[in-house]
Amino acid sequence: MTTEASLTSTSASPTARQVWTRARGIALAVVVLLVGAVAIAVIRSDARHGELDPRSADPGGSRAIAELLADRGVDTRVATTLDEATAAAGPDTTLLVAAPDLLTPGQQTRLRAAFAKSHGRTVLVASGSASIERLAPGVTADPATSLDSTLAPDCALPAARRAGTADTGGVRYSTTHLGADTCYPSERLATLLRIPDARGNGDTIALGAPDILLNDRLDEQGNASLALQLLGSRPHLVWYLPSLSDTSATGPDDERSFFDLIPSGWLWGTLQLFIAAALAALWRARRLGPLVPEKLPVAIRASETAEGRARLYRKTDARDRAATALRSTTRTRLAPLTGVPVTQAHTPEALLPALSAHLHGDGQDLHALLFGPPPSDDAALIALADRLDALEREVRRP
Repeated sequence: MTTEASLTSTSASPTARQVWTRARGIALAVVVLLVGAVAIAVIRSDARHGELDPRSADPGGSRAIAELLADRGVDTRVATTLDEATAAAGPDTTLLVAAPDLLTPGQQTRLRAAFAKSHGRTVLVASGSASIERLAPGVTADPATSLDSTLAPDCALPAARRAGTADTGGVRYSTTHLGADTCYPSERLATLLRIPDARGNGDTIALGAPDILLNDRLDEQGNASLALQLLGSRPHLVWYLPSLSDTSATGPDDERSFFDLIPSGWLWGTLQLFIAAALAALWRARRLGPLVPEKLPVAIRASETAEGRARLYRKTDARDRAATALRSTTRTRLAPLTGVPVTQAHTPEALLPALSAHLHGDGQDLHALLFGPPPSDDAALIALADRLDALEREVRRP
């Protein structure tokens, strides 16, 4: 009963208090990170409300340009479904697609067929590689976006020349159309591309960034002039705001996975959290700290400890360590017997002369025995142990 009680009171497993002490730093960091993420999301939720919406007066909205267009006789109609956008397309209509990358491949194909027949103007805002090749065949989006937001027109397009510098820097485009207008270049790639319709007066415009349409950027550079000229060339403007909830023209190939529905910002944030967790685990794993002695739950005989240590040495072929341990222990025991201080037991100049005088033997043999190289095999190690044992017995002999 006493042994069972001692084993119960002394456990090698960490207690709940010890686990909390070790993990509280990481837990606190995770809590702070989550609170910060929620705070940032709450703060930015108002700023992102109604982004690029012509009905929104928020900094990220586009109500200002819609009001300026209305003063010039252009009526703006908001479309939230693909059916509304395709039905409103016509030669006297400008169709603006606010987020083309949200459209599925099937929706992109249907939208392209609709405005190709209308011979009107289509403006694609920040269309990336996921949509530009279907909505504007012959156009390719470069993976690297422009580093500069404010760029000079550097083209012959009248609207761009009249507007001057504008904040078009964003997605960069290249095209195989020989008659296309490539404006506002960034490292020789256009951030505003106009492709005329060869069968009519319509055209397609790829705009690399939405900045010229936003309320808080409209009064900067030539943004207002460029936006008015691009969107005010026809009396009607259809402002299409794609959304993930629109199921128009979707088929089996257009089904989105769970990861497709997650905004890219959350995916990058999750990746950063995984990297931070890996770094934290690496940091904690390298903090070995000082050795802490612990009381064993039961008493172990010295012979069992020695045997276990010897088996570990044998398993790893650590004959050098085993020989060093045998020689060191023998020197420590021989030193007091020959009148040498224990502090000098491992110094050949102090131990060997005293030992030779006591035994009247050859000092060279004693040096090889007590301070020689490690044995080459197990048989030599056993022989070394026998010789050390015989030496100690001879010194202790009266």
